[in-house]
Amino acid sequence: MTRAQRDKVDAMLRQPHPAGPRPVEEIRAGFSALMDLMVVPDGIRTTRTSLGDRPALHVEPEHASRAGTILYFHGGGWVSGSPETALSLTGHLVTRTGFAAHSLDYRLAPEHPFPAAVEDTLSAYLALLDRGESPSAIAFAGDSAGGGLAVTTCLAARDAGLPLPAAVVAFSPGLDATRTGDSMDTKEGIDPIFTRRALDHTGAMYLAGADPHQPLLSPAVLADLTGFPPMLIQVGTNEMLLDDSTRLAARAASAGVDVVLDITADVPHVFQVFAGVLDEADEALDRAALFLSQRLRAENTTRA
Repeated sequence: MTRAQRDKVDAMLRQPHPAGPRPVEEIRAGFSALMDLMVVPDGIRTTRTSLGDRPALHVEPEHASRAGTILYFHGGGWVSGSPETALSLTGHLVTRTGFAAHSLDYRLAPEHPFPAAVEDTLSAYLALLDRGESPSAIAFAGDSAGGGLAVTTCLAARDAGLPLPAAVVAFSPGLDATRTGDSMDTKEGIDPIFTRRALDHTGAMYLAGADPHQPLLSPAVLADLTGFPPMLIQVGTNEMLLDDSTRLAARAASAGVDVVLDITADVPHVFQVFAGVLDEADEALDRAALFLSQRLRAENTTRA
């Protein structure tokens, strides 16, 4: 862990951006270009597939994989991103755990605002169950908006009467559409990626007029997490969304959920994507892999 590594990442993320709200096409192109710079590990194979009604990318170890599945939801503020932009993260989880991953290409706003993404992620989980995979061998994982979806998909599954997955891993999750966390103010300027104006811009595309005061949009402040599986939440201290994680962890603990809140100092939003460049990223992914390996249990089940 070196200050030089963290400073290099911070400087890269602070490259000048166009002033004012950007069109969604420009946001998507910029996000894709940034994620193309991330290190995708060797030793994986990818196959295009589908889950439910949506495309997905199956990511597996080059050689034999362990029994178990990571259902992964990419980041991008609910308006950008894809399984390809998340391949660094899914690839590193796959190589570190030996589990295969399905990375879902859920629908994006503004073309498909809330609740389209949650409908797609829940449908993908149901597809895994319907093909006979045991919930005890499935984990939800995701980053940023996808980290939020890992949590809200659990809520939707529980409310639909489905068995819940064995674990949830969330990297810098977006969990509060009300934007009421203190870190929204205390970390502005410290966060090298976000401003309140930018978050409000993409957030409005996803909400499309929906009231943010509901559990599927703001679980950090409104969700009842009773019955949730063990959760690992990783976040950096330089994030405007820091309090999304800290408040969700507190709600989970008060509901009797086994939750690990893993906070790393002086790193940005979804710092894990800098694996191979930032020591803290590799160490965080190692901890996430250990968490998953300890909780996924393979069982053969078939749904009627």
